[in-house]
Amino acid sequence: MAIHRMDHVGFVVEDLAAAIGFFVELGLELEGETTVEGAWVDQLVGLNDVRSDLAFLRTPDGQSRVELSTFHRPVATGRAPWEPVNTPGIPRLTFVVDAVEDVVDRLRGHGAELVGELAQYEDHYRYCYVRGPAGVIIGLVEELR
Repeated sequence: MAIHRMDHVGFVVEDLAAAIGFFVELGLELEGETTVEGAWVDQLVGLNDVRSDLAFLRTPDGQSRVELSTFHRPVATGRAPWEPVNTPGIPRLTFVVDAVEDVVDRLRGHGAELVGELAQYEDHYRYCYVRGPAGVIIGLVEELR
């Protein structure tokens, strides 16, 4: 058995429009939005009477996508994982960007906050983590070579 490719990464968010704005500002392109419900969705996610809005955003290279979803039904019983980045199970996406400080400044307008500080690894990378919509942690890497 072999993996053919990674299709997409998904996140559940409370405010779909805000999350779309965040990822569009980052440079992803909105492919489309839809609503899903019915027996097949209930079966897939293991919940009953699901109704969810979805948005799909494509990375600039066309190789990956981010799926954002917000659930209207059933009502969520948990909260977003606002734990530190070293907590097991906390997902993280990392994107290579042209100018990391510029991207951080632009994402702040969409509610992003630095997790730590912007750091530099030797003369190879400038790197930081930002927390975005629903606690999503995004790594931003600027290659210096």
